[in-house]
Amino acid sequence: MNILKNLFLFNKKSEKIKDFNPELVDQYIEIAKLVKEARIQQSLTIKELSYISKIPEKIINSIEDNNINIRPEYPFIRSILIKLEDCLVLKKNTLLNLAVKERKILKKKGKDFLFRKFDLINTWQGSLMYFFILVLTVFILKRYFILNVNVIEIQTIENKIIDK
Repeated sequence: MNILKNLFLFNKKSEKIKDFNPELVDQYIEIAKLVKEARIQQSLTIKELSYISKIPEKIINSIEDNNINIRPEYPFIRSILIKLEDCLVLKKNTLLNLAVKERKILKKKGKDFLFRKFDLINTWQGSLMYFFILVLTVFILKRYFILNVNVIEIQTIENKIIDK
């Protein structure tokens, strides 16, 4: 039983290794070097930089030490890097251009139906569809009641004839 568990755990570990990209690590090493050098050039401590930029010390430490476990994911690290560029007076998009390649592309599993993407309320297509549904409903109801009224009238006429 333990052998099977180890096999499954081994497969999971190998999947993580497949996702590992050494280029991403190199980019963040470069970001760490740039941030640390700029901070030291301006003779700022991490605590002072944290106070100026309003970024927690823990995050700045994780960026400078290239700690993957603490460092935020791409959408969050992007805003942090922009703020650090401003506070450390670095050239615009210096840090940001290094982090851009980290974006993860998430693919949806399964097929999307047309109705999932179709917004009945907020689009002109939805308004048009709503209008056609209303017209169709009125048409069907009109046909139904006209046919039934004729049948009712014919029955009442037949009843009058029979009564006479």
